[in-house]
Amino acid sequence: MTEMGTRRTDGFTLIELLIVVALIGVLAGIAVPALMRARQSGNESSAISSLRTISSAQYMYGTSCGNGFFAASLTVLGTAPPGGTPFIGPDLGAAATVAKGSYSVTIGSSTGADPVSPSSCNGQAAGTGTVGYWATATPTPGAGTDAYGTNTNATIYRAPQQTPLAMTDNTAPAGAVPIPR
Repeated sequence: MTEMGTRRTDGFTLIELLIVVALIGVLAGIAVPALMRARQSGNESSAISSLRTISSAQYMYGTSCGNGFFAASLTVLGTAPPGGTPFIGPDLGAAATVAKGSYSVTIGSSTGADPVSPSSCNGQAAGTGTVGYWATATPTPGAGTDAYGTNTNATIYRAPQQTPLAMTDNTAPAGAVPIPR
């Protein structure tokens, strides 16, 4: 039995609990923006890496399978020649436009298909190969602040926008800056 006027000392007071909750809130307020910046940076790195992979794959395809012509789509690059391996992995070669790292990645050609291009070793039909290409990585809403692109010259470009870069097969897009290798 306790005497009048003495206090029990086990447990926490309401003030102590409020201070701990406030400290947790301050720490979360500091950590969450840093986590979001790190996530955005990772998404942007993934987009740049995807474009470098596509650029390398296009040149490998053109020299070893496309008879000097580039692939018209990601699915062509993702199709293996008989007895070989695809030029890009299934994460990029599964569809004409793929979502990778919160970016939408696609390829095309401003000059279009060349009617004299022969069929390729992995099944691209004659007349569908291209003499140039471009590829873009566009952020999905809330995923990043920069759009990226590359083309036949293998330079990767960046622009602070949420829409696809206006790429051509051989020239830098307006308002974009090249990313150093």
